[in-house]
Amino acid sequence: MRRIFGAAKTKEPAPTIDESADRLQGRSDKVDEQIIKIEQQLTVLKDQIKKTRPGPSQEGYKRRAIQLLKQKRMYEGQRDQLSAQNFNIQQTQFTVSNIKDTVGTVQALTGASKEMKRMFKENKELDLNRIDALQDSMSDMMDLSREINEAMGRSYDVPDDIDESDLMAELDALEEDMGNEEAVKGAVPSYMQEPEMDMPAAPSAQAYQHPADANALQAEQYVPAPGGSVPLGLEALGVQHQGGQGGTNAWP
Repeated sequence: MRRIFGAAKTKEPAPTIDESADRLQGRSDKVDEQIIKIEQQLTVLKDQIKKTRPGPSQEGYKRRAIQLLKQKRMYEGQRDQLSAQNFNIQQTQFTVSNIKDTVGTVQALTGASKEMKRMFKENKELDLNRIDALQDSMSDMMDLSREINEAMGRSYDVPDDIDESDLMAELDALEEDMGNEEAVKGAVPSYMQEPEMDMPAAPSAQAYQHPADANALQAEQYVPAPGGSVPLGLEALGVQHQGGQGGTNAWP
């Protein structure tokens, strides 16, 4: 049967959009190379036309230049067609890439949605009613803590009949006194001054007397009693007592 009808031909897979874009870009590059070569030849022919005199040689150069110009226009037309096809391919590539990205995004969101549903189902802590109850409980505990702090900071033995207006008047008077005292340079406010106390006067340098001088003065002024003894301190200074009535002091 294969000899009569022949074997079925295998179809080649259709080129992908990336392969088509690469192939069009390669053809466009080759056309650009042909155009560059023609421009180089035209530059040489222009120089030759300028250097030669009018005649058959110059006419030959001109015919060759015209031929090259026709080829250049043909290649430029091909390049424009290839550029238009390449533009369409690029637009299609962008659309395909955008669709792929959209599909990937949708798949990612679908997986995330399933994961979120599973977490909400497995974790009872994510119940909105429980969260509201927790917030209310935290608020009540904060209020209770604030009341406890206020109670602990309460002052004791403070008279209840104190008038705030009297306190403000006293504060204003204190501020006025402070302002008046600060006006005097170097003055110490009255509330910082120490109370005056009656203290004995400090002994002066003139009133101080050496102990030896004091003992000598005491010896001069000493009058012994009849039959009495001389104190030890005065004996050290040479005071002697002579017994009997009408006795006298003996000095060295």
